[in-house]
Amino acid sequence: MSLPILPTISTFFIVLSSITVAIGWYLIKKRNFKAHEYTMIAAGIFAIIFFTIYASRTVFLGNTSFGGPDDIKIYYTVFLVIHITLATLGAILGITMFNLAFKKKFAIHRKIGPFTSVIWFFTGITGLAVYLLLYVFYPGGDTTSLIKAILGT
Repeated sequence: MSLPILPTISTFFIVLSSITVAIGWYLIKKRNFKAHEYTMIAAGIFAIIFFTIYASRTVFLGNTSFGGPDDIKIYYTVFLVIHITLATLGAILGITMFNLAFKKKFAIHRKIGPFTSVIWFFTGITGLAVYLLLYVFYPGGDTTSLIKAILGT
């Protein structure tokens, strides 16, 4: 089996970002503020690397449609929409968290941080699942525009 290089690398970085967020959460629970700060910056950098690869691939090559059996395509599509929703919400919350931290608004940062982390973990997990469904468990479908990949047309 030959795995596509760009999706494999981008998935690696989003999973790495999720793991780093988990480490950051652990560090803040231990009140290790400086290590938490550096770890969360690393998580943000990993997320930016993921997004840069993903967006570049989408713009220049397109997206891969689901190539698995037709009888589960609807489940994959619903799962993909959930993943995209979580990823969008996670990105907005992540940017908000960095903004709050850099402005030293720690009271609200502390309040929404756990929720943001949970969303980010689910984004990483569902992103890995999408990758596995598209490239490992089933052969990838056509590489096409984002809308066609989502709708399966």
